[in-house]
Amino acid sequence: MAPPLSPVGALARAADYDRYLSALFAPAGRREALFALIAFNHEIARIPEAVSEPMLGRIRLQWWREALEAIHVGEVPRRHEVALPLADAIRAHGLDRDAFDRLLDAREADLEPDVPPDLAALERYAAASGGALTTLMQQACGVTAAPALEAGRQVGTAWALVGTLRAAPRAAARGRCMLPAALLADAGVAVEDVLAGRAFGRLAGAAGPVGRRAEGLLGAAREARRAVPRQGRGPLLIARLADLYLARLRAAGWDPRDPRLDASLLRKQAAMLAGALFLRY
Repeated sequence: MAPPLSPVGALARAADYDRYLSALFAPAGRREALFALIAFNHEIARIPEAVSEPMLGRIRLQWWREALEAIHVGEVPRRHEVALPLADAIRAHGLDRDAFDRLLDAREADLEPDVPPDLAALERYAAASGGALTTLMQQACGVTAAPALEAGRQVGTAWALVGTLRAAPRAAARGRCMLPAALLADAGVAVEDVLAGRAFGRLAGAAGPVGRRAEGLLGAAREARRAVPRQGRGPLLIARLADLYLARLRAAGWDPRDPRLDASLLRKQAAMLAGALFLRY
């Protein structure tokens, strides 16, 4: 029987099951660090939704900046259900401070309702959020080589782009549109229509290029799979779920409201297990 989950493992499972599932394919001695990273990412990602005004969000993010600074200079970490295991992960595996800063900067950008001007801007955001997190997870698995970490950045960026498409209705309900303004204009869709929930059936022209860019990043990462050591491939298995969601989005005409986009737990597990068995992501 598997040992019971630690508190931070339970947090990771409840907060981000897809990434939690990928962490289970990492070496057993590295999983707690991955759980801490997943839980940390959830803590900062939910701040924009939890505050009533941007300044309150910046205060919370500053708390995390100071907590990370204390951890990296060797001070006693702040007592917090995520900060304590995160400190253990950082110190045990020498995790990159710059990647944490990129994550925090991305979440600070989430506090403002700005629409990305073009696909390149959206990809930069996706690299700073999903890309940075995936490379940190690889580092926690002992990956140090630049080509392998670049493959992780590509997979994480693609996953964030897929997430942007899937989360578009929920973001619109909060007054946020993350689909690039230039792509919306090319598709003849106004940002106001997206925010009002009137345009999701007409998003193919805007969402399709985002999905195809995600596919390109996944393809590039797969070309580099031989550069990724076996112990660092677990976090990259999220690519298998990206494939699954992209196929369903395409079949739905890129309408993120389509109920067929949801995948069962068994289907997700099967996709990742197949990738792990054949050492493919």
